[in-house]
Formats: sequence, C-alpha cells, structure tokens
Amino acid sequence: MGFMNKKVLRVGFSLLMAFWLALGTLTQPAMALTSEQKLVSEVWRIVNRTYLDETFNHQNWAAVRQKVLEKPLSDSNASYAAIGRMLKSLDDPFTRFLDPEQYRSLQVNTSGELTGVGLQIALNPETGKLEVVAPIVGSPADKAGIRPRDRILKIEGISTENLTLDEAATKMRGPSGSLVTLLIERDGETETEIRLTRDRIALNPVVSDLRVSPEGTPIGYLRLTQFNANASTELAHAISSLEKKGADAYILDLRNNPGGLLQSGIEIARLWLDSGTIVYTVNRQGIQGSFEAFGPPLTTDPLVILVNQGTASASEILAGALQDNGRAELVGETTFGKGLIQSLFELSDGSGLAVTIAKYETPQHRDINKLGIKPDKVISQTAINREQIGTEADLQYQAAIELLKKNSVVAGKV
Repeated sequence: MGFMNKKVLRVGFSLLMAFWLALGTLTQPAMALTSEQKLVSEVWRIVNRTYLDETFNHQNWAAVRQKVLEKPLSDSNASYAAIGRMLKSLDDPFTRFLDPEQYRSLQVNTSGELTGVGLQIALNPETGKLEVVAPIVGSPADKAGIRPRDRILKIEGISTENLTLDEAATKMRGPSGSLVTLLIERDGETETEIRLTRDRIALNPVVSDLRVSPEGTPIGYLRLTQFNANASTELAHAISSLEKKGADAYILDLRNNPGGLLQSGIEIARLWLDSGTIVYTVNRQGIQGSFEAFGPPLTTDPLVILVNQGTASASEILAGALQDNGRAELVGETTFGKGLIQSLFELSDGSGLAVTIAKYETPQHRDINKLGIKPDKVISQTAINREQIGTEADLQYQAAIELLKKNSVVAGKV
C-alpha cells in the first residue's frame, strides 16, 4: 500500500512537472516577445478583428503571423518591413501600414494647407499601377494638365511598380519651390515626362456662383473639390447665400472630387434630402448599418450633379444617395468605383494602420466598388482646363443646363 502511495505520488509529481513544463512552453514566446514582435502582433490582432474579408484573401491568417515572427526583427525598420509583407498578402492596396512620419502626415488637418504637387492617387487593384484619382484644383499637377486615370510610372526616375501609396506620396511631397519629375502614361498617348514645382496647396473645398441660363433662370453653381471636416458647413453657407440671391435650380459639380471623410459626405447629402437612406455599410459578418436623412433640406429646387472618372469614394456616396432617392440627376461619365471604407488605428509606437473594415452600398443596394455609378445622361468630353469649367467649352456643364431647362419646375419659370 505504501509502495502504491509512493508510486502515485511520483506519477502525480511527474504529471505536475510535465504540466508546468508544457505551460512554460506555451507562455514563453508571449513573454519573450521583443518590442518589434509586439508591434507585429498588434497589427495582426487589429486586422484579425476588423478586416472586411474574413478569409483574409483565402489564407490562414494565424499562419501568416507565425511565419513573420519566426524571423528575428533587429529594429523598427525590420518590423515595419515585416508588417508590410504581412499586409501585402491581403492583396488590398487600401489596407496599409504607415510609419510615424507617414501617419502624422495623414493626420494633417484637411482644411488647412499641404505642400506638394496636389494629386490624389490610388493603386489600381486590377493592374497594380499607381493611378491618378484626381488633381487638386489649382495645384501644380492641375495646372500641368495631369488627368484622372493617368498612370504614374516613375517619380524622380524611380519606378513606382513596387511602391506603396504612402511611399509614392512621400516622394512627391517636398518643400515649396522644389522640383519633382513624374513619368506619366495615358491611354492613346506616348509616355510623357512632366516636371512640377511643388507649392503650398490651399484646400478650400467649395466654389459657388450664381449664374443665369440663356432662358434667364438663376442657377446656383456649386463646385465641391473634396470632403474635408468643414465641407458640409461651407457648402451649407453657399447654398443659403445662393437661395437669398434667388437661385431656382442648382448644379453640383463633383468632377475630379476624390472623396475624403465619409461623415462629410453623409452630412452634405442631408443638406439636400428631406428623408430617406443615404448609404448602407456592410461588414464582414454582413451586418448592415445605415445613415438616414431627417430633413428639412436647405432647398427643394431642382438639382443636377456633374460626375466623371475622377469622382470617387465619398463623392460616389453623395451622388448615389441623391440619384437613388430621386433628388438629383447625374450628368457626365461613370465614376471611379471606390466603395470600400477604411478605419485608421494608431499603434503603440506612434505609427498607424489603415484597415478596410466595410464596404458601402447605395440606398438601392448598388455595390459601387470597381463598378462606379453610371450617370442618368452620359456625356464624355476631352480634357478642359480650369478656366473652361462651367463655360460653353464644358459640354457636361452645358448638358446639365439643358437638363434643368427640361425640368418642369424650371420650365415653368423660364
């Protein structure tokens, strides 16, 4: 009996030791993580929790993390490179890592000023090429004639083939007065080298003017160049001012507007709508959230919206909301087709992470991503310069005037 007790005791002690050894084996890697490895794990957890595609591009996301952590990471640059490789496996150009400098740059108040060439850019998900979404109005890029859908092949002689969005943006930024050379590819034309002088770019998003149609109808012309924090307030002021001046109809110009803040697009839609859904959001579980209009609108006057290939993101949310609710007719070209929503996360070392967390659908559940929005009246035109916008040379603008003329409300006032 004593022998049996001793044997049980020995077995029990052995099992206890095995348990502690196993526990030590399980917990040792977590306790031994370096600061560089912890940053990798931090990024992995955020993506694991929030990323839109629950298949993580049809791969074992846990295995991706394990593979990255198998190799030693000597410093922050090594960890940044490892994170970049990990995110690249998602094949999503909008989910990206931002080093501390890039993150601070992205946080610059969008209602202030930037110093650079004035381009909104994106990586084409099908070709992988760096593509112009739209030039900022009045910027060096705009004045040089760079257009939406132009491909940027080289920056200062360096190929953009393997550059991230942020790396490309960083190379194009610089002190006011400095020079940068871009190699541009455009459909139907030979490659062109364009030399730009960087400048301070004012980001005033609203241009407004009261115009009179050939038939004498007062028309409020509004041009919105981006959706920053002050866009809805400034547009509301412009509409109120035009109403006091007697505007009977409106043209809202969203051409070459690359978007911006989602909330800004929602608030601007509410300026025009009495009621109705503005946009649906869909996460990876398929759960839909929605944003609604609750009125009253600032005006019920007829509205035509101008769009083109450079109309993207929040611009497409606004255009789709007003089109689906029957509030406005669209004139121009099919829009860019960016229907994904990113959220920005600040990481423990001051760097940042942009993650695609959802997609959006129009009130009639149209998926815009890679498809864009087709106008009610398709009007294509060759590129015009800034001085020709809203003139007789602007075929899309002239088509909007004609559409307003045919509207019964406006026709009654002609």
